[in-house]
Amino acid sequence: MLGKFFQKPGKEDDQRVPPGQHLAKGFPVLTYGATPQVSIEEWQFRVWGLAKPATFNWSDFMALPQHEFTADFHCVTRWSKLDVKWTGIKVTDFMGLIEVDPKVAHIMEHCYGGYTTNISMEDFMREENFFAFKVFGEDLPVEHGGPMRLVVPHLYAWKSAKWINGLEFLPSEELGFWERNGYHRRGEPWKEERYSNAFGF
Repeated sequence: MLGKFFQKPGKEDDQRVPPGQHLAKGFPVLTYGATPQVSIEEWQFRVWGLAKPATFNWSDFMALPQHEFTADFHCVTRWSKLDVKWTGIKVTDFMGLIEVDPKVAHIMEHCYGGYTTNISMEDFMREENFFAFKVFGEDLPVEHGGPMRLVVPHLYAWKSAKWINGLEFLPSEELGFWERNGYHRRGEPWKEERYSNAFGF
């Protein structure tokens, strides 16, 4: 299995691959549950909680500055893909559109299909985070989270929510789907924050 789908990082990539990871030869797809099918015409994105409620459509996002991003991608299931090329919108640019209460400390990411994952405001607001709608120059395939997903390169990929459709702003931490089921609250690859100590891992 290692030779067919994955390989050990070579010396030139060793410093870029977190401990316990192997390089994927393709771009694996891992999804829990059904894959939502959402067109850009019906796609909507909401913000609520400790923020002024607002709803955005696809055109609202496309009116924001668009950028090319190249980022490494690390999955908690022990594979990494280097130099993934995305097109998207900076989180910081989107955040300029909304009003957030100063008491916000955490965010719950919400997605079509019901998936959730939590992230701290500090981790979310990093300059390198973005909402992606293209990968390798093509529209983001539905199996990879199209029409839009969040990408948070410095955390394991389950924090880069596929099919994202909303942000709930919170005064304190609440756990999302995988975090409630044994995954680490934060998910830092270089620290191998894969699972929660509360579950005995």
